[in-house]
Amino acid sequence: MSLLTAVGANLLCSFGTAPAPLKVTSQSTVLCEGKPAGTIQDAAPMTNLGPFGMCTSMANPQVAAATAAALGVLTPQPCIPAPAGTWIPTKPKVLIGGKPCLTQDCKIMCSYAGNISITLPGQSKVNAN
Repeated sequence: MSLLTAVGANLLCSFGTAPAPLKVTSQSTVLCEGKPAGTIQDAAPMTNLGPFGMCTSMANPQVAAATAAALGVLTPQPCIPAPAGTWIPTKPKVLIGGKPCLTQDCKIMCSYAGNISITLPGQSKVNAN
């Protein structure tokens, strides 16, 4: 059983240092615990996905440049999310407004390596079976 993900869910990047909240903009009519439920389309950087603190991925050009300038000492830089597409749906047949729902076990790949996952779904009652 997977819980639907709602506004305020906690997201975490595997190379980030802090969680970020989810902002749902793809729809506003389907609610779970009074909050809009997310869909796989809620993947826009800085609109749906906020910064994850500092980025530690050497695939990020800013981190690579700062690390090179520090003579090879890893030098994290501010995280600006760079999702590679939409969320990967785990319940593709459960639709919200014609789009697959976003559940707590969905992931999205980051263009700078790693992935973004959902650590807290933002609600605790509505299952997507």
